[in-house]
Amino acid sequence: MTFFLLILPPLLAALLAWLVRPYRSWVGWVNASLSLGSLVAALVLAAQAMNAATAPTWGFAMGSLNLEDALRVDSLAALILICVAFVATLTLFLSPGVGGSKRFNAAHLRRYQIFINLFIAAMLLAAAANNVGVMWIAIEATTIFSAFLIPLRLTKASVEASWKYILLGSVGIALAFAGTVLAYFDFFAFFGRVETALNWSELVTMAPRLQPEVMQLAFVFLVIGYGAKAGIAPMHTWKPDAYGEAPPTLTALMSSALFAVAMYAIIRWKTVVDVTLQDHYTDNLLLALGLFSLVVAAFSVVLATNYKRMLAYSSIEHTGLICLGLALGPLGVFAGLLHLFNHTAAKSMMFLLVDTIEQRYPTPLIASTRGLLKTLPWTGALFAIGLLILIGLPPGAIFISEYGIFRAGFLRDQPWLMGAALLLLAIVFVAFINHMNHMLYGETPAEVTGGERFNWRLALLLPSVIVLVVLGLTLPAPLATLLNQSVAIIAPGN
Repeated sequence: MTFFLLILPPLLAALLAWLVRPYRSWVGWVNASLSLGSLVAALVLAAQAMNAATAPTWGFAMGSLNLEDALRVDSLAALILICVAFVATLTLFLSPGVGGSKRFNAAHLRRYQIFINLFIAAMLLAAAANNVGVMWIAIEATTIFSAFLIPLRLTKASVEASWKYILLGSVGIALAFAGTVLAYFDFFAFFGRVETALNWSELVTMAPRLQPEVMQLAFVFLVIGYGAKAGIAPMHTWKPDAYGEAPPTLTALMSSALFAVAMYAIIRWKTVVDVTLQDHYTDNLLLALGLFSLVVAAFSVVLATNYKRMLAYSSIEHTGLICLGLALGPLGVFAGLLHLFNHTAAKSMMFLLVDTIEQRYPTPLIASTRGLLKTLPWTGALFAIGLLILIGLPPGAIFISEYGIFRAGFLRDQPWLMGAALLLLAIVFVAFINHMNHMLYGETPAEVTGGERFNWRLALLLPSVIVLVVLGLTLPAPLATLLNQSVAIIAPGN
């Protein structure tokens, strides 16, 4: 029943939006309320996964079709589900068409509600799927559903961004498919036809008997493929364009929830390949990609002229940090997963604030977005707090997870790597402070009207700020348990 409550609400929401024509604002409210069901289900599954000896599963058998463990939620999957469900609920309540919208007509809003909910359902399925093939299909579906929303308002730039996203995303997912097929045929060569061959639990159990050379090649394809969805450099080039043109509410999901799902796929496969190889092959690859992502992000942030693109480059920076953490042993994995959780809360909040800024200022250029604290005092203050948290200032949660990553690096005798990463973070820090000062202060453009009252939309973002500050001061026991159990899944025996 819990699994139905997890997946069914966004599907019902998409169906409701499709059936009601023309679009009515109550549809948005109903759909946002339905998303609370998925959030509750994710929390319940997380509690069950933490407290049960075996992970909760769901499935069915029909004739020769055996899907008894089609869905399975252990602590690692539960962590990702919470990230997706939380951001989905927040985004749907703050989406255009909930409480009215002056920027989009009824046809736009109907299309938005259909595909944003299908996008959410695909991400939830990807995280809950026990079968790597089902997970691959679900992640491919996220590309299709989100591509319909990037050009919600048809412009040349938005259509180009959508096609670029489709092209790079499809190439990436094709490479991920190639890696999955390689791993399956390696399994098939040793064990023959096994109905559960593509289940995570089965793959990890049989991994010691798989061919190391084949799994090395498979992992390269998988990292490149799913890394394209996550935005790991150099597979990141779609991100600035898509984030710059998509509706900010969609970008809030793509930059946090979709990113978490793509990293989850890489982490799952890393676990299997590590058992097969028994060496640091995956760690070395992730260290190289993580450092390169930091290099690309640092110099891109310095040159950024568009605040939406600036936040896209920030996502690439945090992708690099998470890759570093995942390659630095159990302590690094713990810090990397915590950083993934923190980044989800921070980046989704930032893009939801961007939605308000974009409605008031005619252009997303940093040079034209002046006097934000005068024009939108509440939004500007939250935006400043979010930026300071993103660049790692205490008492923000990201400071703690970054500290954990660097501590793990120094304990693993990687001083030069950590030193280079710290230098790159310093560059990002200075660039962000410079861009933030340009946006917050100065004279408001003549065509921009000032004034803002605290409202329910801003109130919905306050929990994100509270979570990010609280996690910078303490780590609640349930989250610590979830993270520790996830580390035991990813790096057993280390």
